[in-house]
Amino acid sequence: MPRFPVKRDDLKYGEVLCSYCTALCCRYFSIPIDTPTTRREFDTLRWFMMHGRISVYVEEGVWHLCVYGDCKHLLADNRCGNYENRPRICRDYSADACEYDDPGVHERLFETPEQLWEYAEAIFPPKRKSRKTTAARVSLPILG
Repeated sequence: MPRFPVKRDDLKYGEVLCSYCTALCCRYFSIPIDTPTTRREFDTLRWFMMHGRISVYVEEGVWHLCVYGDCKHLLADNRCGNYENRPRICRDYSADACEYDDPGVHERLFETPEQLWEYAEAIFPPKRKSRKTTAARVSLPILG
């Protein structure tokens, strides 16, 4: 069975692509974020990811924080239960450019905090271990 029951180009006049979709656009939101440049910033992203269904991805050089969660107005048939009063961002959204048949491939995708931290560890030089303060060593001359 094909992944997409109908292709965009095969829609008949008057058909709506949303009728064939599982409401992908209503199951997450994604916001662009500043590119992390320090261990501390990566650690903060890692902390975000520890709070649920959150991923981080890079698309066309831009980092994004993606939060998964169904809209509270999403009905069982994948339609909007608040269509007449939906927010502006929903009204402006177009099925012409939606992710219905998007392959979901990103430049980088971090689905777990561990993946993100492994990446951070790979791009930063190893942390210097702090030396414990020890008693000063004394060198004694060897008498012969």
